Amino acid sequence: MKAIEFQDVSFSYNSEEVLSDLNLEIGRGEFVAILGPNGAGKSTMLKLTLGLLRPKKGTVKVLGFNAYEERDKFVDKVGYLPQREEIHLEAPLTISQVVKLPMLAKGKKVGEESVRKALKIVGLENISDKLFSELSGGQQQKVLLARALLSDPEILLLDEPFNGVDVLSQEKIVEVLAEMSSRGKTIVAVVHNINPLLHNIDRVVLLNRRVVAVGKPNEVFSEENIVKAYGTSIPIVVCEEGYTHPLYGDYHG
Repeated sequence: MKAIEFQDVSFSYNSEEVLSDLNLEIGRGEFVAILGPNGAGKSTMLKLTLGLLRPKKGTVKVLGFNAYEERDKFVDKVGYLPQREEIHLEAPLTISQVVKLPMLAKGKKVGEESVRKALKIVGLENISDKLFSELSGGQQQKVLLARALLSDPEILLLDEPFNGVDVLSQEKIVEVLAEMSSRGKTIVAVVHNINPLLHNIDRVVLLNRRVVAVGKPNEVFSEENIVKAYGTSIPIVVCEEGYTHPLYGDYHG
């Protein structure tokens, strides 16, 4: 059984088509990075996976269940890290309260030990009583990652986990994801910069409303595929030593 399946999926916001005839399979235990230009449908793809949106056409399956129609059968097995811009926490909530919030909203009890374990994974267990609003951007992102990990999910979906994150926090997030991957968890990360994950991912999906290319980075980042995805030829160097790319930054292995 696949972890996630998109079968001829199309989706529109009002009359604007965001995804068109999308076909993609992600196996259990795979670590996949999704890249593409703004408006390519990357975040929409994650929300369809969560069953938050209904496809206009086609079917999305998660762990064998219809994502929209059978969401209750798999949603507790999926952790989700949204873009930090989508998080509106005006109330003076502590780190611990932020981690618990989604579970409490579902009417589920959350023990303090479970919260402590989740925060320990990201290295924040000693400041759980601090206000979330007082944290740096990197610390906030680690709290949101701990929240996504609270239920020890089989699948983890991340939407731009490195946006506004300092280098040390980025390294910690990569360390956590690598450990999860080593335990056979399925990870799907939408990123603009693939370099932090380059040594950990199994495949890259280049997306622009449909799959442009999928495979290993050196297979996907060809000039032809870049033109198809971004509409322009962008200089890229792919070699054993690393990558140089205006969109993805510099990487040296």
